[in-house]
Formats: sequence, structure tokens, C-alpha cells
Amino acid sequence: MFSFCGWIGNESEGVDDRRAVLRRMAERMPVPPGEETTFLAETACGVAASGRAMSVHRERGLIAVLGGRFRYADRTLETEARSRGPAAALVSGYGRFGDRVLDFLEGAFALAVLAEDGSEALLAVDRIGGRCPLRFRAQGGTLVFATNAAALLVHPAGAAEIDPQAIYDYLYFHVTPAPRSVHRGVRQLGPAELVRFREGESSVRPYWHARYRDDDRVRVQDLCDEFRGILRGSVERAASGRDVGCFLSGGTDSSTVAGILGEITGRPAKTYSIGFEAEGFDEMEYAREAVSRFGTEHHESYITPRDVVRIVPEVAGAYDEPFGNASAIPTHFCALMARRDGVDLLLGGDGGDEIFAGNQRYATQHVFELYKRVPEPLRAVLIEPVVMGLPGGDRLPPLRKIRSYIRQAKTPMPDRMETYNHLERAGVENVLARGFLDRVDPTEPHRLLAEVYHGAQAVTLLNRMLALDMKFTIADSDLPKVSRMCELAGLDVAYPFLDDEMVEFALRVPARLKLRGFKLRWFMKHALRDFLPEKILTKKKHGFGLPFGLWLRDDAGLRELARDSLHSIERRRLLRPGYVDDLLRRHDSEHATYYGVMIWVLMMLELWLRAHEPGWEAG
Repeated sequence: MFSFCGWIGNESEGVDDRRAVLRRMAERMPVPPGEETTFLAETACGVAASGRAMSVHRERGLIAVLGGRFRYADRTLETEARSRGPAAALVSGYGRFGDRVLDFLEGAFALAVLAEDGSEALLAVDRIGGRCPLRFRAQGGTLVFATNAAALLVHPAGAAEIDPQAIYDYLYFHVTPAPRSVHRGVRQLGPAELVRFREGESSVRPYWHARYRDDDRVRVQDLCDEFRGILRGSVERAASGRDVGCFLSGGTDSSTVAGILGEITGRPAKTYSIGFEAEGFDEMEYAREAVSRFGTEHHESYITPRDVVRIVPEVAGAYDEPFGNASAIPTHFCALMARRDGVDLLLGGDGGDEIFAGNQRYATQHVFELYKRVPEPLRAVLIEPVVMGLPGGDRLPPLRKIRSYIRQAKTPMPDRMETYNHLERAGVENVLARGFLDRVDPTEPHRLLAEVYHGAQAVTLLNRMLALDMKFTIADSDLPKVSRMCELAGLDVAYPFLDDEMVEFALRVPARLKLRGFKLRWFMKHALRDFLPEKILTKKKHGFGLPFGLWLRDDAGLRELARDSLHSIERRRLLRPGYVDDLLRRHDSEHATYYGVMIWVLMMLELWLRAHEPGWEAG
């Protein structure tokens, strides 16, 4: 855990004023109990930093701050980091390589390098993103930056109002995807992005790209052996020197990490699971299967609707941006359980699905792609006129399914993946107030998705989808979810499947081995066939979802909180009049889980606004 904030430029203010502003910024940083804050302020720049995972150094007219769980790939820099500190090595590397010093940093990090004379600066985050947040605002020749929004907004050049477009993007994605921030003009750094500041001007660019190479020349067994070795090394590095435990959902990823951790340490791994009394959501039986196989020191707990009502306002307010991923709740309870047990680092299995194709949508989209293999004249002249033109076809279940399949198959990627998005199915004009819609661009989410999908350095449909998920699922949602909930509980988290070496390896595994026919993550399961229990290898993907929609039907306390929140946000003139009542009615009478998602997303937005911007209105 670490935090830093600062600025460079700002020639309009006196030195004393700038130092006072820096201290006010630092007061808004989350500083762990017992930690001190380091202040370095010059005429043209200043920085404040805190946390046990933080390194600060001043030398050669430069100030460097570097935080996270990382290592240097360059032997000289790694040696210097061990002897003089990581930030000292960063100063040396920056002097030798400039921006290319980032090529030698591996792992999770956020950093800033500032010239004391105010002439230049470098900001950057790691290749994966989402683990070490960093945001900035450039205004009037000044660059203000911070690892948390509250600190940045204190600075006169960082102050900003709520951006309506970010609210729309949140309702679409259930998070605010980088680069936009919920505050107008404030930008979040995305995966592998750097900010270069020179003489009052700022520019942003990526310093690394994921290149999917599909190397078919390598033997499968050789790939399996390499995979096992890399994973063992990434778990060993992550767990080094800490009182470590593991999230254990019972899925392939978390079970694998728990098993390897026990092998490495030579003692039972501490594992932690959260369950739900709700059919289709509870995976505790699979977690216990892993416990039995690997002999872990297991801890488990079941959470209830009452637990959610109690904790959800704190969780909503803990994020810098509105955050609607409901699995943040069980993640936080799991982290609290581990912290009470004395653990100070948890290992998560996040990322395995998104680098080795473990999500059902990959197989689903492959099914739709098969339609394109039907000769176009046959589709246009025979299939579609007959299927789509038959009167009353929507009343016949088999024909209705075929029509739906054809419609989705004809929708181009990546928009086809969003056909079940609530805003798409309901229609934005039926959800949002006209005044709010006039202030936003409803096509922006499509542009963001297309930019990543078509910009991916990949050939196959599958790898383009994996690139999408590395950005929108991993960097924008899952890693902020887990990292922030662990930080709130007072412990660190690491993700062995997202170690740089593992990600680079996954980019080389052919798409045909990741998804073999319709078998999800075939390669990974093949590589682990003698390691994991058969029951875990063959289980269906569940995830770590909260049964909110089901609980909402039956629990009075949860229902009261949701209704109060939705009617409150209705008064902010964001939603079409009558939409809330319609949404609640559909939840009660049609599909509790599906409509429960949108109720949760709106509830979390209202609770976030109460904590951060209580007076905000949409129009």
C-alpha cells in the first residue's frame, strides 16, 4: 500500500503557498496508521509520498517516487535498487534511458520523475493497470497528479466538477473506464501509459503493447512445462517474505495458486472463501474440494443481506469513481477475514480467465462467428428471407431463437458483445432523462470498445476479445475492485497470473489451444490435469457474484436501501420519470438477477454521490 501526490509548474503562486497546497493534498491521501509522509518541495515542483511500498529519492536535479510490487529487469538497476533503493535506481535509469527506463520495470507500479527546475516530468503506471492507480490534470502550464482523487482535487489546478459523460459511461460499463475520470478534465492513466510533461505541455502515450503471436511451432507439452515453471516462479515472487494467504473461490485459478503456494512454502496455505445461501451462486463445495486436495488451512464465512446493508455505504464511498461491480462486497469480507487472521498479503487468481480464455462469452461469440462461414448468397437468398419473413415467427420458440441468433451474428464486433447491456436492451431514451442525454454522447462506449478491439495487435477473434477483457474487465474493473477492497481491509494483494512473464507467455499460446472447439481454457486445464481435482477442472464458470437480485426480492432491509437509493437518484434528474418504478416492477415480476444488476449499479452510484458529491444533479 502506498500513496503519492504532487505537481509541477504553477508559476503563478508563491513558494510558501505551493508548499501549503502540497500539505493539504497530502492530508487527503490514505496513509496507513504509523506511516509518515515524506515531503519534497521546490520552487517549480513538489511531491508527497507515504506507505511501506513507497520509495522516494532526490539526486541530479531530479525527484523520483516509485511505489508498488515490482522488480527491475536490468541487472545493474536491480543491483542499485537493492543497495540504494528503487527510486534511486529510477533516477539512474531515467538519466541513462529516459522514458525507456519503463522497459526495465516489471510488476505493479506507479511512478513520477520530476525535474526540480520544473522543465520536465514523467508519470507512468505498469503494463497491466488497475493495481496502482494514478490520475492527473494538466491546466495552465501545471501538471497535478495523485494516486487518489481527493488529493488531486485539493490543488487549485486539479479542482474539477462531475463529468456527465463519465456518469453515462459508468451506467454502461458499471465502472468509469480509463482514460476518462468522473471529474471533468481529470484523466486516469490506463495500462502501460505514460505522461510526458515538458515546458508546460503534457502528452500521453502507451510505452508497451500486448502482441498476440499465436506461435504454432511449439509442442504442447513444452508449453505446459513452461507454463508450470513460470506460474511457480510468479507465486514464489509474490509470496516472498510476507505472511501470505489466498483467496479461494474454488475456481481453476485460485485453486491453482493455493496449491502452488503450499508447495513453495512447505506448509499448508492459508485460504479464505466467502459463500452465499443462494442457489447458483455458492461455490463453497469447490473451494472445499481444493482444500481437501492441497490440505490448506482453510477459513470460510457466509454473508447475508444484512451484512450487505451494513457494509455497502462504506464500500461505495471507498472508491475514487462510482463503482458497480457487486463482487466487491464478498471480496472485502474475504479480505477482512484474512486480516483478522494476521495475513498481510493475499494472492488472487484474477487474470487467468482473461489470458487463457476462461469466460463463457468467448465460446458464445465463436458460435456467432460460425454463421459467417455460411456462403453469403445462401444466407441472403434463402436462410434470412425464410427465417426472418415467416409471419408469426416470434411466437414460435425454436424460430424465435434462430431469429435472435441471426440478428446477433449479423451485429459486428465488438458491439455484439453488448447486446445484453441494459442500456442497449431498454434503450437509453427509456432509461435516462432527456436533459441528461443532451449533455452526453451515447456512442462513446462503442467508440472505446472499438478502439481497443480493432487496435489490438491480434489476428483471431478470440485474441481480440482477450485484449478487450484485459482493458475493460481486468484493468478497469476486477483489479481496482480487489486492490481497493484489500486496501480498505488493511492488507496488500498480488496477482500471480498477471505477472509480466506470465502475460508474455500467454500472448504466445495459440488461440486454438486456449479455446479448443468450445472448451474454455483448454490449454491451462490440460497443463494442470494432474494437479487440480477433476471436479474443479470440469466445473462451470460461476465467478464471485453477489446474489443481490435474488436477495432483493425477499430481504426487507436490502429492499428498503435499494428503493431509497433509487428514488434519491431519481430526484437528481438523471433518470426518465417513471423508470425507477418500471425497473423495480420488472425485477419483481420478470428476471430478478438480470434487473437486479441495474438496481445495484444505480444504488452504488447514489451511495457514491452521497459520500463524494451530495449536491450533484444531472441537469
